[in-house]
Amino acid sequence: MSKKNSSKKVPSNSSPRSHPKLDLNKIVFERGSVFIHTTQGAGKDDVLLGGKVQLISRIEGAFVDWHPLSECDFEEDHPETDWTVVNTVGYKKNETENVSVHQARKKNVHAMTFDLHDVKSIRRSKPELGWAYLLFTLKDNVAMPALHFHDGGSSEMLKKIEKYVTLTRCPTDIRLFTVLPHNSAALTRSIDELQMLSEHSANYVQNFFKDSSTIMGGFSKVTNFVRDTLSSQPAQKTRPFDDYADLMPDMIGLTIEPSLANHTTYEMIAERKLGPRPDVKREGIVTPNEWAGHVDSNGRITDVDALKERIFRGGLCASVRKEAWKFLLGYFDWNLTTKEKKALRKKKEDEYFCMKAQWKTISEDQEKRFGILRERRNVIDKDVLRTDRLHPYYKGDNNPHLEMLYDILMTYSQYNFDLGYVQGMSDMLSPILEIMDDEVDAFWCFSGFMDQPGMMSNFDLDQAGMKKQLTQLNTLLQFLDPELFVYLEKKECSNMYFCFRWLLIRFKREFTFEDISLYWELMWTGLPCKNFHLLMCLSILDTEKDLMIQDDYGFNEILKHINGLSTKIDLDDTLKKAEGIYLQLSTCESLPHAIKEIIEVIPDTNLRDSNSSSIEILDEVLSDDIAAETAPPTTTTT
Repeated sequence: MSKKNSSKKVPSNSSPRSHPKLDLNKIVFERGSVFIHTTQGAGKDDVLLGGKVQLISRIEGAFVDWHPLSECDFEEDHPETDWTVVNTVGYKKNETENVSVHQARKKNVHAMTFDLHDVKSIRRSKPELGWAYLLFTLKDNVAMPALHFHDGGSSEMLKKIEKYVTLTRCPTDIRLFTVLPHNSAALTRSIDELQMLSEHSANYVQNFFKDSSTIMGGFSKVTNFVRDTLSSQPAQKTRPFDDYADLMPDMIGLTIEPSLANHTTYEMIAERKLGPRPDVKREGIVTPNEWAGHVDSNGRITDVDALKERIFRGGLCASVRKEAWKFLLGYFDWNLTTKEKKALRKKKEDEYFCMKAQWKTISEDQEKRFGILRERRNVIDKDVLRTDRLHPYYKGDNNPHLEMLYDILMTYSQYNFDLGYVQGMSDMLSPILEIMDDEVDAFWCFSGFMDQPGMMSNFDLDQAGMKKQLTQLNTLLQFLDPELFVYLEKKECSNMYFCFRWLLIRFKREFTFEDISLYWELMWTGLPCKNFHLLMCLSILDTEKDLMIQDDYGFNEILKHINGLSTKIDLDDTLKKAEGIYLQLSTCESLPHAIKEIIEVIPDTNLRDSNSSSIEILDEVLSDDIAAETAPPTTTTT
């Protein structure tokens, strides 16, 4: 172990923490005959050292403590320089001095104490290996000596530990548990607490005022999840998380990156040279005849770029979606012939039912030993019963479409075993299944949707993808609309927490079924730029800006107002404004690199040419060298 002292200093103005006393401790678990492997010196054999393990609840947190039962095994003349501290694990000789738990334990070099919140993972031994043991690995990847329970008690200790942190089983190793802060069972539990998937959310604002206490209670748990799990940066000057928990159910907070601190904000605003926002015209939908005009005699799709542009500009006729979505979602390649598509469909059908049979044929006895399958089955079963049940396609009891929804989600968790199933996925699948009306086609289209850039990272355990998007949204708003940003900052809402649901499931809950189908097919074209969904967020906020500022909405009112927009947003107006924002940014003479990286500006796009009115406005204001804008920068994957 490296000899680095990272023990935390105790504030002098806090007497309990400065001078810990025994009566502040509460031993919630204790077990003797717990051994560790050790050596007594160079050249000596490895021996088992007996001791006692305790789980101690203190004012600073919960701590695992192990110390030998006898001091005779150790020398008493270790010099003071022999202290070894790794994170919060420490060793100390002097037993008369008061120290904090974050410092060394007052024992010998083999005693150890560490904070549960410093633990990265816990591994259990396999039953056939004899004595059960627990192996704790800290966040800096230092593995502590394994604790061998000769008289049992490892399972009981894990149950006690779960009162202070959440243990999430590793999908590929059922003996390994990831340790998360209290109330943070990853996104699955957080979305459930948000009641995002509850059919009662159809009129969420009314429900909020009818039963705000229940909804707020659930949100409080989600707030803790985000605070503890995702906030890796020092606290910013933003609204306390508890305030969010006390106010709204559908807002989640993440710590803003240091690069978005106030000094960066003003620097970006000072550089701002943004021209007027052009008006954008949208076109009519792609009709069946127009779609057929892009299919040659062999069934290949011709002039794909022009077709994608038309889809982005106007959307698809409902009768075309079943075929077109297969291409947009990567199920079919645009260049496949009719014969090749039939052959691929047959291959994909066989592959799907093979994967489905893998979980369908598991016996009850086998499932008893397959904890991950049981957990996923239980969550999917609950979600299916409450996903879009008011929609005609899923309405009523014994609805066969619910069974298809269930089977697809179970099979996907088998197909993408590392990700598995996370709540929110049923929301993503629901419109696709309705359009496809076929189990196999819906599965592969859903799989393609999840493979879209950034989608899977939305559901990652560490939520890095969501955190990055909220940070990017904050950056965009600072540059695009300093007035709104400063207003939100003043009201302690500039962290953009209230946009979490928009980003997580790509506005699924914000639009009607018809509107979300239209928006998604536009989004799947990849036009007009990278991260267009972030510009959609800006468009909605721009629409609501005047109302919020004129009525001087405070923290509470902003959150309630944004949450109450569900199914009330004008999609056509939002799309026009979002594309106008893109044109406004992409033709900016001095667009900061951070903005270019987010939207990946491509100056000579056909989309700009298709809006003659937009170009006329821009030509009046900007110079003729707009096309000389910098080339698309190399970016990291969102």
